[in-house]
Amino acid sequence: MSYPWYEFVDSTTEIQQGDRIENCPIIIPPNKIGEEDIEVEIIEYNVVVLSQSCDLENDKIDIALVAPYWTFSEIEKIKPEYTSKRNKNKFREGLIPGYHLLDKCDLDKFKSDYIIVDFKNIYGVDLQFLREYVKDKKRIRLLPPYREHLSQAFARHFMRVGLPSGIPQFT
Repeated sequence: MSYPWYEFVDSTTEIQQGDRIENCPIIIPPNKIGEEDIEVEIIEYNVVVLSQSCDLENDKIDIALVAPYWTFSEIEKIKPEYTSKRNKNKFREGLIPGYHLLDKCDLDKFKSDYIIVDFKNIYGVDLQFLREYVKDKKRIRLLPPYREHLSQAFARHFMRVGLPSGIPQFT
């Protein structure tokens, strides 16, 4: 049995976890706040929604959590070490901390290479703003069980704990 990774959703569909939103404006606060006027930077990222669908649909949150993503070809330009088959397979196996690999999208007009989701740089976007932003835009939605796999990968990254010392190996 084949499980498709994505579906096309139109602009009238409510935002859900796993929705890919292209060119989403993200407000980047300054690294220092003084008494003068605050200047922020706005960067557009392609993002995937990480917040739970039930929280989004039932207005349980005001800020939606999103993570930027890049295609393999885009990330290879930034980090050439990821061009090797060995490192690509590490992405596939979930062995590159802070990143999650999603399959290619073959839907008409939304074809894409493999997607690398960046959990190291997550952002909060006002939910009402996000709803307004997508209301005239078609988008791609990640489907179960891949959506839950993305959520689980994010949880593993977010909940990791570094211990000052571990239990020694048994010999």
